[in-house]
Amino acid sequence: MGRPKALLPFDDQPLIAHIVRLLQNFFVDIVAVAAPEQALPQLPVTLVRDEVPFQGPVGGIYYGLKAARGEFCFVTSCDVAFLNIALITKLLSYISDYEVVVPEWEGRLQPLHAVYRRSVMPLLRKQLERGELRPIFLYDKVRTRKVAAEEIRCDDPEGLSFLNMNTPADYEAALKCWNEKSWKFATETASPIFSLPVFVTVELFGVARLLAKTKSISLPLPVEASLADVIAALAEKLPVLVGRVIDSGGAALVNGYACNINGLNFIRSPSAKVNAGDKIFILSADAGG
Repeated sequence: MGRPKALLPFDDQPLIAHIVRLLQNFFVDIVAVAAPEQALPQLPVTLVRDEVPFQGPVGGIYYGLKAARGEFCFVTSCDVAFLNIALITKLLSYISDYEVVVPEWEGRLQPLHAVYRRSVMPLLRKQLERGELRPIFLYDKVRTRKVAAEEIRCDDPEGLSFLNMNTPADYEAALKCWNEKSWKFATETASPIFSLPVFVTVELFGVARLLAKTKSISLPLPVEASLADVIAALAEKLPVLVGRVIDSGGAALVNGYACNINGLNFIRSPSAKVNAGDKIFILSADAGG
């Protein structure tokens, strides 16, 4: 590019600030990974720096996951201006059964528009030690969900999510695209930005796990969600639990089941509030609950 991509002027602010502004309405914890001496504007993020320079995307992903507070992270680069909330939500919805969720667009995997569990950090560290600086070396070693172009087009028909900037010509094309589409882009994203879901993880034990045939599931919930919202979302995602674990109304657990939030408190009130990032345990008597 000839100058720092993160600082390119975009929509009246540095490009990285434009990206953070969008993501901060969606995620409660944002980590930015910078080079050791890289200058960045003031940002509402956790800023970490590469411990070893020139380790490419694997280094950035590894150091970012290391600093993150949640169990999984959406990872993107500093030169993509057209992030799509609906597509990001779709990728996040798949992570409960995988270690990595990565889109494939125009025949190429998109490792810097993907979701990674923090559990892959040891494998990424070993890649760094071996000098394997491409994230795709990880994908055959863990459960990876590759999201096909057909699925992506439902939310992002033109693939603008993957329009990055590597040359001045790319930058000018992105600016032109933004100026032509910004009014439409703002209209399409304005509503969801301010009513975006928060995500919680529900972990199942005992009969609930046997019925669902899964250990845990990530659920999108409305802001200011309650325990009743969690149970209703769980009933919708795993209808096999209704009548056995969840009552027929889909809003409460049946007798013999209990709910614990973050391993701290057992909660019985359906109106109890839950927060983004909470881990909710559904326990039955036969599991020691």
